[in-house]
Amino acid sequence: MRPIDRFIRYAAMPTMSDEESATCPSTEKQRALAELAANELREFGLEVTLTDECYVYARLAATAEGRPKIGFISHLDTSPDAPDENIKPVIVDYDGGDIVLNAERGITLKASDYPCLERYAGQSLVVTDGTTLLGADDKAGVAEIVSAVERIVKEGLPHGEILVAFTPDEEIGRGADLFDVERFGADYAYTVDGGALGEIEYENFNAASAVVEIEGRSIHPGDAKGRMVNASEVAMHFHSNLPMYETPFYTEGYEGFYHLTSFEGCVERATLKYIIRDHDRERFEERKRVMQDAATETRHAYCDAKVACTVKDSYYNMKEKIEPCMYIVERAEAAFAENGVEPRRVPIRGGTDGARLSFMGLPCPNLSTGGENFHSRFEFLPVGSFEKMIDVLVTIMTK
Repeated sequence: MRPIDRFIRYAAMPTMSDEESATCPSTEKQRALAELAANELREFGLEVTLTDECYVYARLAATAEGRPKIGFISHLDTSPDAPDENIKPVIVDYDGGDIVLNAERGITLKASDYPCLERYAGQSLVVTDGTTLLGADDKAGVAEIVSAVERIVKEGLPHGEILVAFTPDEEIGRGADLFDVERFGADYAYTVDGGALGEIEYENFNAASAVVEIEGRSIHPGDAKGRMVNASEVAMHFHSNLPMYETPFYTEGYEGFYHLTSFEGCVERATLKYIIRDHDRERFEERKRVMQDAATETRHAYCDAKVACTVKDSYYNMKEKIEPCMYIVERAEAAFAENGVEPRRVPIRGGTDGARLSFMGLPCPNLSTGGENFHSRFEFLPVGSFEKMIDVLVTIMTK
């Protein structure tokens, strides 16, 4: 099977995770991909375990002495931000300009909306029909790891011990919840969960979630003077207390933000959900204080409203855990360069399983998959970038 055909097979399988679910995995449909990938690794001679919680652990014994035990990790689930049912991946030859994904429904991938697209003129791209995400985040990573292992086994390339893991529920922040670092057994690892080819990431956001719950008082509007407390209006007041220009729309690079992810409200009750992000730990802590200050001010402004703000940390910047062992990053950079790819150190404006795993004792920077426009119906994967990433992984595994 061609590696790109493996990816297309994986991509067609729905594996969206569910933040509202309390189970692990949060959705059973992730298990089908876990079983498929686990079976393929077994065919290549790896020792494989698939746990009840849908974690795949695999080991390929070393054929060369004196080499580190290196881990490679990707996640099975896809983001809840775009539909995942009836995914139809296809390969198109891209000559530049826009790509009509679905003429019948008038869906076009526009170069003006996604300037990165023009960089791939003259290449083949995997896209969908524009009604679903593609799932390169992170099925491209899963397919690249499986394909790299297949190559070194079939070609008999010398290597140290190789550890592979596929995790559920990364997109909802739970991928490392039940990850067994000791069982995995790697000296260090890489998540293969990044974007454009050549990116190496070991700086990520410090992250927290916040839920603001507001209880108002419903009174017939004809008799409401001096008595009604409209929870939705209170919620809007709370939001107005946050810095207007510190949202994803206005920020980039190392700049942090507050992001309102959902709002539900009526007169009696309103709920706002946020994510809070910053690369700098001190500014991150300050952002959490700003949320609580906004809640305090809102309670004062609406003395009859009950306003509760619950903030929960999600993960932290792995930079402090990676800097003492930068040879891991340098190994990846050398592998990119050996395969004709310019390596680029970039900060993650998000997080990966590797961020939490680094704090669990497994240093774990993140590598590119080659995909673009993750979490959207306009996601695409350049075939050349995907294939080159397999070359890079083979080099890391065998050098």
